[in-house]
Amino acid sequence: MSAGRLLSVLLLLQSRGRMSARGIAGELGVSVRTAYRDLARLQAAGVPVYAEPGPGGGYQLLDGYRTRLTGMSEGEARALFFAGLPGPAADLGLATEMTTARLKLLAALPAGLREEASRTAAVFHLDAPGWYREPERTPHLPLFVDAVLTRRAVDVRYRRWRAPQEVDRRLRPYGLVLKSGVWYLVAAGRSRIATYRVTQVLDAALSDERFDRPEGFDLGTYWAAYLADFEARRYTGTATIRLSPRGRRRLPDNVPPEVVQAVDSTATATAADDDGWIEAVVPTESTEHACGELLRLGTDVEVVAPAELREAMATTVGALARAYGVA
Repeated sequence: MSAGRLLSVLLLLQSRGRMSARGIAGELGVSVRTAYRDLARLQAAGVPVYAEPGPGGGYQLLDGYRTRLTGMSEGEARALFFAGLPGPAADLGLATEMTTARLKLLAALPAGLREEASRTAAVFHLDAPGWYREPERTPHLPLFVDAVLTRRAVDVRYRRWRAPQEVDRRLRPYGLVLKSGVWYLVAAGRSRIATYRVTQVLDAALSDERFDRPEGFDLGTYWAAYLADFEARRYTGTATIRLSPRGRRRLPDNVPPEVVQAVDSTATATAADDDGWIEAVVPTESTEHACGELLRLGTDVEVVAPAELREAMATTVGALARAYGVA
């Protein structure tokens, strides 16, 4: 049972007045049976929901009944969107507002729903950053939040990978994206919309320039297209490799999912005397990157082709042997 969905039913009845169970189900994307169950749970929790029979009937709240979701500041209202994300909310400078908003929201719920919401909050926790790395420091993130919401341009000094590495830009922020614990700013620059890693911003200041986002721009749609384009540009070649059974088991912990998927879809068994080794074709970014990635698998992988990657692996292994006094 979703306490959040019950609150949605309650707010729907409060804002729309009388609604049929079918109408509630359509708004929330659930079955009519689920809508009936939710209405019954609200009644059991003490919310004065009553039904009007007949063709024009439906469910509605007792006249004068309203939830007590009042007194929220603008910052607290924003923070509600991050009520289940304490880490990201703190990054965005909304930690205090989020705490206050949650307390007000819980106080406004009937006792039964309040207990259910508290139980739910106690058993779910989001830890966005990936393993084996510290969370990134993003001191300029609250400024970008302000810029996105007020539609003000920002003057930044940004560090990029190509020369010149440090550049000055005026950006018009369209939105922020949290991906695997890393914050990205989607903004219009000189001539196009681009994506900027927030930790690469060396300095930032709000400008007096105001702007409007393009009509029809959707952050989720842009981000999906950006990821697809990134993947298409990321892998520029392929390599044929041989993997031991242990290497295949270790694969998901050492290479990106795309490489694992490629092994699963192209794997073929090699000679019987190889004790279960398989051969597969995997995507590669560059010889140097592929060499570093595959070396994590040690003796459980062998590069068959291309020749330059096989040679790079051999050269690296030879250098390691000499460093340890083996060669």
